[in-house]
Amino acid sequence: MTESHNTIINAHLTPLPDRVGVDGLEDKWRGVWDGNDTYKFQGTRDRKAVYSIDTPPPTVSGSLHVGHVFSYTHTDVIARFKRMRGYDVFYPMGWDDNGLPTERRVQNYYGVRVDTSLKYDPDFKPPFEGTDGKKIDAKDQVPISRQNFIELCEKLTAQDEKLFEALWRKLGLSIDWSQTYHTIGEHPRRVAQKAFLRNLKRGEAYQKEAPGLWDVTFQTAVAQAELESREYPGFYHKVAFRFEDGTPIYIETTRPELLAACTSLIANPEDERYQPYFGQTVYSPLFKVKVPILAHKAAEMDKGAGIAMCCTFGDVTDVEWWRDLNLPLRSIIQRNGRIIMDTPDWIEDEAGRELFQQIAGKTTFSARKAIVDALRESGDLDGEPTPTKRMTNFYEKGDKPLEIVTSRQWYLKNGGTDQQLNAELIERGRELNFHPDFMRVRYENWVNGLNGDWLISRQRFFGVPFPLWYPVKADGTADYEHPITPSEDVLPIDPTTDVPEGYDESQRDVPGGFTAEPDIMDTWATSSLTPQIVTRWEEPGEENQAIFNATFPMDLRPQGQDIIRTWLFSTVDRAHLENKCLPWAHAALSGWILDPDHKKMSKSKGNVVVPNEPIDKYGADAVRYWAAAARLGLDATYDEGQMKIGRRLAIKLLNATKFALAIGREDENHHVGAAATAAWNPADVTEPLDRAAMAAMARVVREATESLEAYEHSKALEAIETFFWQFCDDYIELVKNRAYGTADSTGVTPSEAAVLSARTTLGLGLDAFARLLAPYLPYATEEVFSWMHEGEGSVHRAAWPDAAVYEAAAGSVSADVLDWAGKALAELRGLKSQAKVSMKTPILSATLAAPTDAVEAIISTLSDIAEAGRVTGPLTVVEAAAGEGEADATVAVTASELGEPPAKKPKA
Repeated sequence: MTESHNTIINAHLTPLPDRVGVDGLEDKWRGVWDGNDTYKFQGTRDRKAVYSIDTPPPTVSGSLHVGHVFSYTHTDVIARFKRMRGYDVFYPMGWDDNGLPTERRVQNYYGVRVDTSLKYDPDFKPPFEGTDGKKIDAKDQVPISRQNFIELCEKLTAQDEKLFEALWRKLGLSIDWSQTYHTIGEHPRRVAQKAFLRNLKRGEAYQKEAPGLWDVTFQTAVAQAELESREYPGFYHKVAFRFEDGTPIYIETTRPELLAACTSLIANPEDERYQPYFGQTVYSPLFKVKVPILAHKAAEMDKGAGIAMCCTFGDVTDVEWWRDLNLPLRSIIQRNGRIIMDTPDWIEDEAGRELFQQIAGKTTFSARKAIVDALRESGDLDGEPTPTKRMTNFYEKGDKPLEIVTSRQWYLKNGGTDQQLNAELIERGRELNFHPDFMRVRYENWVNGLNGDWLISRQRFFGVPFPLWYPVKADGTADYEHPITPSEDVLPIDPTTDVPEGYDESQRDVPGGFTAEPDIMDTWATSSLTPQIVTRWEEPGEENQAIFNATFPMDLRPQGQDIIRTWLFSTVDRAHLENKCLPWAHAALSGWILDPDHKKMSKSKGNVVVPNEPIDKYGADAVRYWAAAARLGLDATYDEGQMKIGRRLAIKLLNATKFALAIGREDENHHVGAAATAAWNPADVTEPLDRAAMAAMARVVREATESLEAYEHSKALEAIETFFWQFCDDYIELVKNRAYGTADSTGVTPSEAAVLSARTTLGLGLDAFARLLAPYLPYATEEVFSWMHEGEGSVHRAAWPDAAVYEAAAGSVSADVLDWAGKALAELRGLKSQAKVSMKTPILSATLAAPTDAVEAIISTLSDIAEAGRVTGPLTVVEAAAGEGEADATVAVTASELGEPPAKKPKA
């Protein structure tokens, strides 16, 4: 969408400040923007006139780092650009305040932990209010009720969110703060619960008792998307299983503590070494349990001995074998990561049962040591363990390897077990516009590699509860096959405190009554619904329905490349299931921020930079410049040198604009004069140099517009910035004497038309730069725009430049004319530099040799070149002979005579 543009650009000039600088601009303009609702969504009902952004809700777990500044700036550049293109931009902010990071922070900050058996204490006071970064051991944390814990979570996240919002405001994000939401708030909880109930009704959500990945530290199940593969040290143990006659067959394992959970030995069906043994049985060492030798294609012939024990469960391959071969379930690892207390009934050997009692209740580490000692003593360990490193699954936020524990969990279909749904989600990915496009393959690889549905339940406390209860049977057990669901009109509910219809509180947890579902939803199960949350999906009332219709499906999802598999994919899955469409049309993927050693910045590595530091040091515009100079999808190094360049650019914009606007204010006869209003009319641009500058501006506006429409913000910035410096270093220098209207070195005064042409070009050019740079440098551009357009509102609500305006001013003159004039001036100044004399030294005469196609261009601007170069005598342009510039298409001074340098002023 674009707005119509008037050919004439009106100006309402203000008095110029005595001194300009970037310091103080943030405080000045932030208050103005807030007071004027500059970035507020206007409530447009026409979907075609709205641009909606599904802004990432940052995790509220303590602090942000410059990586957040980096990616959120990319989004803000697009938001500002679209607003200037005439769209009503719907740009909310959310806070992701549920989930494990928040719980861990609250536990450590207040020194507490949840005990679900405790009742709510309305007078509870936490033992700590911040622990200065010191970790409090679990044994020292005070047990409190779940509801008390939730209140502390809400209290601390509210404090963190104020700090986050202050940072975003300081950075200049053009957020509509009236649209802020929380992933644990009433509205998001209602959306998440409503969507789940509909998934349940359609059969897309289901529960089952199954082996799953489990984090023993956080005491919760973990989804496939949350896995992180890390190298983990261990040992290979060569262990003997024995046939009936005592003949050994050796396997190699890194987890001998699971020998008691062994169900079988597995080898590849094509492995000739073991083909004679398939179907036979052997006895496990120490526990003397009879297990079969079986074939499965997933067994790796070149790994270890080529034959492995299948234990329920050591890793995900064990789960695959268990399912495919219909093996017995022999679990010995509890949710706390320790060996079960009761000796399993499948161990019948008396010595084996005694040994099991020795490892019962131990951690896997301690149990492993005891088992290895017993293997040595029995003679079933061949040699000593050999060190190895293996890739092991961790929860992305955890510190210990994951275990596989059998438990009842809730799942949501995502194509992992349904080929048709998988194909549909692949197709959705092909409909989506990825920026950059090469990120699309990461989405497809993830969907193609899914091996199970999305595990959405978590055994935690601060999150969105599943809106379910279960009947309690006569024997006191829960009837999980027949969940009790609430009606949508009473959502959100908490089943641990609310009562299902037809029951009363006295029937909770008693036979014939009901019991609450204790689990909460995975944080991604709420975050995957951010498009529905912010657009007010299924919220009652005509106003909410109108906003939903005007904003959904949304236009843009900006996010990090590392959460394509979690946030991006899960959001596509939810919208596909619920809305039968994509949640947005475009996905913009930012890279990572690297430290000076080119390592990814992360809190865990301790190499992060707090964003306030560079903003305070260089200014928000400078930090935004550094961020916006990086392309989507590519990693960027934290570079204060880039920030210095950005600060210099902002200062140059201020100084150049002040200089140009000051010209002629003392002379009412020349266009601007001392008047408070003016109009920059492209028809007033008549001089070749001025027209060339406008031709270059038209080209840059087109390039920048096309790049930003393609979400290539860095490419647009490069084009704008390159021409800005040319405009300042070449055009302003060439034209400033004419713009002043003063006589040249020969005593000739420029015509009023020539003066007007220069001043109009300066006005049109700097007005355009204020608009072009507004998405990148919001503070400096607002300042200069206010000098030119008093009373006309914010530059951030102004129209984006229209190339047609500058094309009209350029006429038939090419932008190359400015290029050649600039090269000619540079040569004349270079002449003085080589002679080591002042730039004010006159040139009595000079001859410029230029390529054939440049001669006419230079001649057309010769008077401006001569004046800027202080040429007081003849300045001649000739076609370059071979070796005089033709070969490298440049300009050369072939003859010259310098005058006397001006006398130096005596020092005071």
